[in-house]
Amino acid sequence: MNIAVVGLGYVGLSLACLLSQNNRVRALDVLASKVDAINARSSYLADNFLASFLETEQLDLTASLDFRFVFDEADFIIFALPTNYDEGTNCFDTSLLETALEAAVAYNPAACMVIKSTLPIGFTKNIAARYLQSQFLFSPEFLREGYGLYDNLYPTRIVVGTADNSLALHKRAEQFSLLLEDSARYYNTRHKEDHPSIPMLLIGSSEAEAIKLFSNTYLALRISFFNELDTYAESHALDARQIVQGVGLDPRIGTYYNNPSFGYGGSCLPKDVKQLLANYYGVPQNLIEAIVAANQTRMDFIAESIAGRNPSCVGIYRLAAKEDSDNLRNSSSIEIVELLIKKGITVLVYEPLLSEESGFACELITNLEEFKKRCDLIVCNRTSPELDDAREKVYTRDLGRF
Repeated sequence: MNIAVVGLGYVGLSLACLLSQNNRVRALDVLASKVDAINARSSYLADNFLASFLETEQLDLTASLDFRFVFDEADFIIFALPTNYDEGTNCFDTSLLETALEAAVAYNPAACMVIKSTLPIGFTKNIAARYLQSQFLFSPEFLREGYGLYDNLYPTRIVVGTADNSLALHKRAEQFSLLLEDSARYYNTRHKEDHPSIPMLLIGSSEAEAIKLFSNTYLALRISFFNELDTYAESHALDARQIVQGVGLDPRIGTYYNNPSFGYGGSCLPKDVKQLLANYYGVPQNLIEAIVAANQTRMDFIAESIAGRNPSCVGIYRLAAKEDSDNLRNSSSIEIVELLIKKGITVLVYEPLLSEESGFACELITNLEEFKKRCDLIVCNRTSPELDDAREKVYTRDLGRF
């Protein structure tokens, strides 16, 4: 099968690697550095499994800057482009995706267009009505940051939505879902691993779009719940660890995804919750709006708690949204920095991913030992063995280590 992938971020690159095991894959990006890295079988993302996969697996994968080369002869064209939330319009900005769709339809209208980018509910049907000569599917991704390829090889479910009810498009949806399943099983078979059955849903595209937004909103809800549990515990000098453990022992709740943080962040949850809230326009709701508000309340509380310790210099250890990540987008730690600066508190940041030339709002430092010496309070969203010798200075709500 000939497959084109547009966009080589976390989603696009992991899909390109998955499918190029047993299909010909050509991938498109506008950055020459990404194209060169992939053709040299080198990963530029913080994903150890992906890096080793590129180095060791036999992949029929070619990256290019030329859309004609990528779209030519493609049976499926997969779009994995960013759709950031626009606060002004209260909607995802789909302009980049729409430009790419227009180019693909013009060059190869016979290909089936598969959108992986997260979308407002109803987008795929609307775009299909604009280009009647082409077929459109929406297939949401459910990837954890730093585990994109792993989660494609061992998916929790495969969801493919069709923009219309035609038999022809349903067959393309079935074909694409089997492509994903076969590629996952291909890897498992070659590595002599058992693979459990993968739940598959072939449904309408609007329902598939809703699944993506509601899934991430539930995760944000769960994070917010345990964060507010922790806020109560800290406010009343209670042991949050004991409360979380006891709550989670109810099997209906579970002992997972329950570690308090400074707030949910990253590339997906903040924007997806806001987009779902926008989709509720004219529909009664209380909970979705509360999730958005709860995250800001949590970050405000953390900043107040830090300020209440009257530090002379606060050190922020790492800014990445998640542990072992290189993604700083919508990081709650960055929000904490901004809140502390507004309070007139001196802030020093240790973040190897940033340079002094980055224009960040406060002083950056790359020497960890100097960082620990200069700060009388070290704030970290997630603890690290690097801070073990300074733990008496550490403020965190992470239940993982300290």
